[in-house]
Amino acid sequence: MAEWLAHSKGKNPPVPPQTYKKHISEVLKRTEENVENLSPFYKGDLNFFREAVRAAAIYHDLGKLDDDNQIMLSKGGGKGLPINHVDAGTKNLLDNDLVESALIAYAHHIGLQSIAEEQAKAELFLRDPNLEARTEQCLNEYLSKHIKSGCENIIKNTDRTSDWNGLTRRIALSCLVDADHGDTSNNYGQEFSIPYIEPKWEERLTALDKYVKELGEQFGPSERNELRQKIYKACKETDTNPSFYTCDSPVGTGKTTAVMAHLLRTAISKKLRHIVVVLPYTNIIKQSVDIYRKALVLPDEKADQVIAEHHHQADFETIQTRQFSTLWKAPIIVTTAVQFFETIASNHPSKLRKLHELPGSGVFIDETHATIPNYLWPQTWKWLKEFSTNWGCHFVFASGSLPRFWELKDMIELTEKLPELIPNELRNEALKQETQRIRPLLHNSILDEKGLIDLILSKQGPRLVIMNTVQSAAVLAQSMRKSGNDVLHLSTALAPVNRELILELVKERLKYGLQDWTLVSTSCVEAGVDFSFCSAFRERSGAANLIQTGGRVRRNNENFIGTLLDFKIQSPLYNCHPAFTLASQILEKLFEENRIETDSPSDLITEALRRELMSDTNEKHQRLMKMEDEMDYPEVANLYKVIASDTRLVIVDKELIKKLEKHEIVSSKEINRKSVQLWLNKINKLEIGFVKGYENSGLYEWSYDYDPAFLGYMKGVLPLLETDRDGYQIL
Repeated sequence: MAEWLAHSKGKNPPVPPQTYKKHISEVLKRTEENVENLSPFYKGDLNFFREAVRAAAIYHDLGKLDDDNQIMLSKGGGKGLPINHVDAGTKNLLDNDLVESALIAYAHHIGLQSIAEEQAKAELFLRDPNLEARTEQCLNEYLSKHIKSGCENIIKNTDRTSDWNGLTRRIALSCLVDADHGDTSNNYGQEFSIPYIEPKWEERLTALDKYVKELGEQFGPSERNELRQKIYKACKETDTNPSFYTCDSPVGTGKTTAVMAHLLRTAISKKLRHIVVVLPYTNIIKQSVDIYRKALVLPDEKADQVIAEHHHQADFETIQTRQFSTLWKAPIIVTTAVQFFETIASNHPSKLRKLHELPGSGVFIDETHATIPNYLWPQTWKWLKEFSTNWGCHFVFASGSLPRFWELKDMIELTEKLPELIPNELRNEALKQETQRIRPLLHNSILDEKGLIDLILSKQGPRLVIMNTVQSAAVLAQSMRKSGNDVLHLSTALAPVNRELILELVKERLKYGLQDWTLVSTSCVEAGVDFSFCSAFRERSGAANLIQTGGRVRRNNENFIGTLLDFKIQSPLYNCHPAFTLASQILEKLFEENRIETDSPSDLITEALRRELMSDTNEKHQRLMKMEDEMDYPEVANLYKVIASDTRLVIVDKELIKKLEKHEIVSSKEINRKSVQLWLNKINKLEIGFVKGYENSGLYEWSYDYDPAFLGYMKGVLPLLETDRDGYQIL
């Protein structure tokens, strides 16, 4: 049996080269496991899906058997193979009429391409034009080596036309890419092993019941606590047959545990693989994770293996960084809206790597109002409906200000009513308590910095101030602290590990009743955080932002009068966020019409969403849907941006950087927790470099001042703002 190579020897750490036979066999094995795990939930032609993915796995690296590639692999240390190793496999698969197999093999490095553009290449469909003659001449030789190496050479022609769409292709590619990347990382000794953990849904539901009961006893008898107990019971006992539910219970009524109880019952009845909790902001992940780990982790289990927390987008392509990618392997995954939704929309292998884990999952889309821009919902709704129909998924939309986009004919082709988790009489009781708790007020005049600080300090503490940009929050926090005020600052300028410490400090101050202090933050705390301030101030943005900020004031119906003020500011160094321009105009109009006073939160947010859609987003959402229908996968990924910025992961922890430079094994969790996200244009402007040894890998290191206790990376940026305000604006 001949020993051709798939990977050259490694230097850090030193490992021998990997044979072609070993790699193909392992990729095939892992691919088959991925398909087998999702197979109980797939409603399409499983045999066709299985054989299409198997064929792609068998031949995805066929071109590595080219003599020139083997010479390079034998030498090692090269920057890349001289011959595109994908072309031979796609040619062989196309010759056998396995078009879907050829498509995902073709995409396993470059991603899913535009089908129309590929079809325009005629006979060079899914082919490298530069290798047409060479592949034609050498294909039989490659196949002969493939067989002689001992690799499987069986192609099963399923003899039918494919009805795959974009979502099916993404999941199929995910099965292959996860196997390929996983085996490659394992070969180089850098795969961070993720053990399989039994779901044990019944036991976790029993543990959750116990946790909620003890929590109720801890709070003691009150109208609010009684309402929480009723909502928990209602959610737990609701029928699990429908694939979609809504939960618009107001803030502070226990949605975090109540919806989880429903999902656990659903996971039991439908034998689900995972429960995924999707949150809009990275900082509230920690709070939810802490609750779930206390409530759901069983004795002798490791909490981080049962409840996985994913903060940033951490999807890496290069061989030396693939092991840092976040994967959806744990029974319960808590992740961001950016990571969840952009994974579904992506065409790129590294992002799609985890998507095959989503079939057979229960998904809790918490704080739905803030998860994605409104124009993304029409296409997103189509994907989620397909996940429920063809891939066995179950969804719950929840928010204290839930936008019912599925009822708007301007957004959804076939509108519908979704069932409610909570009975109407209980929802009405919760809404009555909500209207008595807090009412927002509009501050009409435009403020400068001094005027804003005076307004803040004129109200009872503790106070919460939410600004529209990271830059504005940092500028205000620093100005207030320099003036002698007691101020904390919280935004994505801080790495998750540092934000967690500040969150704990905020909780301690609130718990012990400290009053004369202020938290200055961004929208990352306006939803999902269990804070209860006396006064809150929200820079003018959207209706949902204001309503959610109100959820951080007098949250538990405490015995004081809460204040919630909406304001506008114009002052040097305070920058505007373009995403809030239209939403703030709509909010002003809703104030003028007295809708803030009279409408329920869900009615108000749905109306704001309708007006925003009618104003300027029809063209954007229609183009996105058109590109998906036309199978232009790169353009779909380009159009589908939860946050309209091209950001990169930048590590701020010096000790972690040293570990990486020494090529020590590091988990994706540590990478996530000790890094921030920065726009690529800011990275280039600031001349931020890669971690040594990870050049051109997407792994950057912060080289300016970093303040882990207050301003985060804005500690290094603020001095630059004084001299180059326009050039260094940070949203």
